[in-house]
Amino acid sequence: MSKQEKALVIIPTYNERENIGLLIEQVLKASPNIEVLVVDDNSPDGTGKLIDEMAAGNSRIHALHRPGKMGLGSAYRDGFRYALAQDYELIFEMDADFSHDPRYLVHFLEAIEDADLVIGSRYVGGINVVNWPMSRLLLSYGASIYTRIITGMPIKDPTGGFKCFRRRVLEALDLDRVDSDGYSFQIEVNFKVWRKGFRIKEIPIIFVDRHSGTSKMDRRIVLEAVWMVWWLKLQELSGRI
Repeated sequence: MSKQEKALVIIPTYNERENIGLLIEQVLKASPNIEVLVVDDNSPDGTGKLIDEMAAGNSRIHALHRPGKMGLGSAYRDGFRYALAQDYELIFEMDADFSHDPRYLVHFLEAIEDADLVIGSRYVGGINVVNWPMSRLLLSYGASIYTRIITGMPIKDPTGGFKCFRRRVLEALDLDRVDSDGYSFQIEVNFKVWRKGFRIKEIPIIFVDRHSGTSKMDRRIVLEAVWMVWWLKLQELSGRI
């Protein structure tokens, strides 16, 4: 990462007041070039208000307020549009609950030097997940294998959500045609980036289950991901990707 490259870490939130203050503090310590955008879906616990208070005292903190729960995929799409409009060169996805450890940000910044998309992988060099029940681990790891088999995409952790994009990657995507959510959002974006020939690199991370709060994964998100891989394959075969 050169001194001239501005980076934006996009963090979607819904009821993350317990985590967000400390998380932002640690994210900003990673590099003086990093800024934070919190995309808050009108959290009842006052997450959005807290971010506004923090932003008032720090020009590296930004807030995007939405009227209600609109989904993870749309939060990242709105965050991507903000990043492109504000001329950031590097754009991160990151969870708000400390399952994505801010200490890895420096590794992302090193890896992106010769890549277009860097993915923090739970499954490079083994399985690096802490505090998940076996059923959840098998679901996630199985989904990764399933996705690779159907799509042919050579990514070991296609559903991971700790990522860094170069600006040109997001500019090449038609964000209006990326309308999935949850796991399937990550699969869809990765697939389209791969098919466009961009350089993708995975770096190992240790994923630790939620620091506090409750998981937002549900049955609908899982089913959407199951069907998404077939939809992408059909799109590819029909020449629409």
